[in-house]
Amino acid sequence: MAQATLVEAINLALKNEMERDPAVVVLGQDVGIDGGVFRATLGLAERFGPERVIDTPLAEALIAGMSIGLAVEGLRPVAEIQFSGFAYTTIDQILNHAGRMRHRTRGRLTCPMVLRTPCGAGIHAPEHHSESPEAMFAHIPGIRVVYPSSPRRAYGLTLAAIRDPDPVVVLEPTRLYRLFREEVTDDGQAAVLDQCHVAREGSDVTLIAWGALVHEALSAAADLAELGVAAEVIDVATLKPLDADTILASVARTGRCVVATEAPRTCSYAAEIAAILAEEGLLTLLAPVARVTACDIVVPLPRLEHRYLPGKAEIVAAARKCLEFA
Repeated sequence: MAQATLVEAINLALKNEMERDPAVVVLGQDVGIDGGVFRATLGLAERFGPERVIDTPLAEALIAGMSIGLAVEGLRPVAEIQFSGFAYTTIDQILNHAGRMRHRTRGRLTCPMVLRTPCGAGIHAPEHHSESPEAMFAHIPGIRVVYPSSPRRAYGLTLAAIRDPDPVVVLEPTRLYRLFREEVTDDGQAAVLDQCHVAREGSDVTLIAWGALVHEALSAAADLAELGVAAEVIDVATLKPLDADTILASVARTGRCVVATEAPRTCSYAAEIAAILAEEGLLTLLAPVARVTACDIVVPLPRLEHRYLPGKAEIVAAARKCLEFA
């Protein structure tokens, strides 16, 4: 067991799975010689060679399409898109081909590919480097969408994504890449997909988040505890398919819920969770579901980024508003 950052944990998972399974290949812009723009693939080219760690042209649609072809021919490609703002051109391939391969071929072919991309604001990147596109990918039938919040979670989810027989999009919160370290056991143990996790237990209000906002929610829960409020924190981890049972059970205990995302408000994934609670958990709610989101604008340049990103203060304020309902 060693201390690792989130990006180092992803690297450990890739190495482990490439050692275990010769069908796993990595491809993307600069993933070989440079080890990826954030060094998630550092050292893989030297260890596994250019046939398994492939530097591609700057062409995201090609990367996605090539991955689909490799996957249906028996390999397990892990494609890296340098920034999530560049991932939109992959949606044609993911929606029309990867997500439909099993259905289109009546189960004759599967598409065991992974599309990894860093996402989210908070690193002072220029335009097209700070989006949170989870709702777009979650809307595509036939794929999974996972969103790790810690090094251990990233390690397990990366292994599980690679081993899954269907396509998985892994959205990696860029500002957590090197924010902190934690103990990660490089034992090849995959996480369980399609499962939310209770990151902190509580009885007064449920705070739901994923990625970087899990830490904002945990920090908000600590502040609320000083006010005598016991907040439960749910780390969604897998957005698609969603483990609604864990969320509904938590809200049934607390009666109140705040859903936090750094994506824009309209049609965000927070709205989907709120809708599920309205349909299936209405009789357990003691207050309206609160959403904490970013604004419906393009992610601003670095000087205004702190005004755009929701965080602990907004989550605490939303929770306190929920608690005003008797």
